[in-house]
Amino acid sequence: MKTSRALASLAVLAGVAAALPLAAAGPAAPPPASPAANTSVDRGALDAKVSPCDDFYRYACGGWLASHPIPPDYPVWGRFGELHDRNQAALRAILEKDAADDPGRTPVQRQVGDFYAACMDETGREATGLAPLQDDLDRIASLTGREGLPELVARLHRQHVDVLFNLSSSQDFADATQVIAAVDQGGLGLPERGYYLKDDAKSVEQRDLYRRHVARMLALAGEPAGGSESKAEAEAAAVVRFETGIAQASLDLVSRRDPRALDHKLAVKDLQALTPGFAWDRYLAAMPIPPTATLNVAVPDFFRGLDALVAKTDLATLRAYLRWHLVHGARLPPRAFVDESFAFYGKVLYGSKELSPLWKRCVQAADRYLGEALGQEFVAASFGPQAKERTRAMVAALEAALGRDIATLPWMTPATRAAAAAKLRVVANKIGYPDRWRDYGALRIDRHDALGNGVRGEAFEVARQLGKIGRPVDRGEWEITPPTVDAYYSPSMNDINFPAGILQPPFYGSTRDDAVNFGAIGAVIGHELTHGFDDEGRRFAGNGDLRDWWTPADGREFDRRAGCVADQYSGYTAIGDVKVNGRLTLGENVADNGGLRIAYLALEESLKGKPAGQVDGFTPEQRFFLGFGQIWCESASPQFERLHALTNEHSPGRYRVDGAVSNMPEFQQAFQCQAGAPMAPATRCRVW
Repeated sequence: MKTSRALASLAVLAGVAAALPLAAAGPAAPPPASPAANTSVDRGALDAKVSPCDDFYRYACGGWLASHPIPPDYPVWGRFGELHDRNQAALRAILEKDAADDPGRTPVQRQVGDFYAACMDETGREATGLAPLQDDLDRIASLTGREGLPELVARLHRQHVDVLFNLSSSQDFADATQVIAAVDQGGLGLPERGYYLKDDAKSVEQRDLYRRHVARMLALAGEPAGGSESKAEAEAAAVVRFETGIAQASLDLVSRRDPRALDHKLAVKDLQALTPGFAWDRYLAAMPIPPTATLNVAVPDFFRGLDALVAKTDLATLRAYLRWHLVHGARLPPRAFVDESFAFYGKVLYGSKELSPLWKRCVQAADRYLGEALGQEFVAASFGPQAKERTRAMVAALEAALGRDIATLPWMTPATRAAAAAKLRVVANKIGYPDRWRDYGALRIDRHDALGNGVRGEAFEVARQLGKIGRPVDRGEWEITPPTVDAYYSPSMNDINFPAGILQPPFYGSTRDDAVNFGAIGAVIGHELTHGFDDEGRRFAGNGDLRDWWTPADGREFDRRAGCVADQYSGYTAIGDVKVNGRLTLGENVADNGGLRIAYLALEESLKGKPAGQVDGFTPEQRFFLGFGQIWCESASPQFERLHALTNEHSPGRYRVDGAVSNMPEFQQAFQCQAGAPMAPATRCRVW
C-alpha cells in the first residue's frame, strides 16, 4: 500500500505492461544524442501565432505538437517520452554488451545480460510455452472446495498474481519507523472499479470487449482441458460478473486519496471475525512473512464484501477467475498471449497502434526485475558525482524558497507555520541513485527460460517486500530505478526522490540558461516538495507519522483554498464528455501550482545583483515559464485521454501548464497579459 506522490505516470511510456511483444528485433543502434545544444528556450516548439495570454500551453508547445506525431507503439508521446526513449536506447546498449556470453563478465553483468538474452530468444520462448505455469494451472484445476483457497491464493500471491486482494509491507501509519503487514483491495483486470459499474455506452462496450479478451486468454491457456470455445465464453462472462462484485466492494479512487480512510490496524483474530469464510491463519502461514498478530486492513468493508461474494460464487467460476489472472499476469509469455493482451490493453484501452519492438520490451523487463543492477551501469555512463552535487544545490535553493514562502503566507497562523517549517527542515533528499545498491544474488536467472525468469523475478520481489515486515524502516531505499524518467515524494518517509533518468535535457542541462532550468527541473523539485504539504501530504508529520499538526482554523482555510483548485480543474474537459476530476487530481494540481511558484521565487533570488537581459528575445521570467511549459508538451490517443482522466491522479499536460500559470500574477506580468484574458482570470487559486 503505497502513498508516494509521483511527478507523472510513466508506465505507459513503455507501452502496456501486461505483456511483452515478440516483434522482430534489429541490431542495437547507438543511443541518440541528448539535445544538450539547446541552451535556452526551444524555439522550434513554439507556436508564435498563438498569444501566450490566450493559451500558454499552445504557445509554448504548438510547434512541438505539430512536428511530433505519436509513435505507433505509444499511446501518449511527450517530452517525458523522448527522454524515456533515449534512456531505453542507452540501456539497450548496456544489455547488448552484457548479453554476450563472456566469462569475464561480473556477476551483475551476467545476471542482467542473461536475462536480456533469454527475453530476446523468441524461439526458446515458444518452445517453453506455459510450462513454468503448469504446476499452478494444475493446482487451480484441482481446487474442489473453498477451504483450499487460502493456500492457493497464497501460492499465487507469492508470484505477484493479483487475485482477490493483496498483501504488502507498509510503514505503520502510527509509527513510521516500523514496517507492518497490510492487506488491501485488489483482484480486478480492468483499470479500476468504475469500468465495471458505469452504464454509459463506452463503458458497456469496453466491458464486452474485456469479456471477449478474457475468453480468448482462457482458451489460449487450454484450460479446462478439452474445453470448447463456448465454454471459455461462459467462463469469461462468469469472471466478469465476479470481478464486478469485487468492484462493488472496492473503495473509489478519490476516497483512497485520504490516508485516514486507509488506516485500520486490526488484530488477525478481528480480521478473521470480519471474514469468517477465509482462514487467515493458513494464508499468512503460507506467505513469506514472520508471524504477525496485527496488520493494517486498508478497507475493512472491502474484505467483508469479498467474503460474502466468495461464499456465494460457484467453484467453477473461482477456478476460471484464478486461471485468468495467472495467465494475465505472466510477464514474459509466448507470442499468442502477448498478441491477445496487446489487442485489448494496448489497442482498446490505451489506443496504441502497434506493439513495441522486442528489444524495448526486454529492456523494460530487465529494468523491472533487475533495475538497480542495470542502473549501476546506467549511472556510471550518464550521471556522475558532479551532476549529483549540482542537483543538490538546486534542491537547496528550492527548499530555501519554500521556507520563505511558508514564513510569509498571509493565511497561516504562527503555530501551524512553525510546524510546517519544522517539517520542511527534515525533508530528506535522494538524488540520482541509492547510496547502497540492491543485492539480487538470490534471484536465479536462466539464460534459456524467459517466462521462468519472469515468474522467479516476481517471486523475488514479493519476498523482498514482505521480508521487511516486523523490521525498522530502511530510509535509504528507493521505489523507482535510476533510469526512470520520473520523481516522487513519500509522505511516510518525508523524502523527495530524483533518479538520474530525469536529471537530463529537456528537464535539466548543466550548460543551459538558469531561467530555463529553474522553470523545468526547478518546478519538478518544487512540485515534489509541495507534495509534503498537499491535501494528502499535510496529514503526515515530519517524522512520517499520520498525525494532524494543523490548527482547526488553518485546516479549514487550507480546505477552502484547495477547494478552489479542485473546482478550477474540474471545469476542464479531458475529452468529449469526460471532465478532469478535480478531486482525484487535487494533490498533483496543488503540487504543480506550489512547485511553479516556489521555483519562481528561487529564480528571482538567484537573479539578485545580476543583469537581467534578454536571451533569444525573452526575459528571464519569460524563459522560466517557457521552460516549465515545454516539459509538458504531449499528444495522446483518444483512448488514453479517456483512461487517464478516469483513473490517473495527474491532470492532462495542457492543464498542468495553463492551470498553474493562470494562477500566477507573475506570469501575467511577465507576458503583459491584460486582465480578463484566459491566462489572466479575475479569480485565481493559491494554496502555497
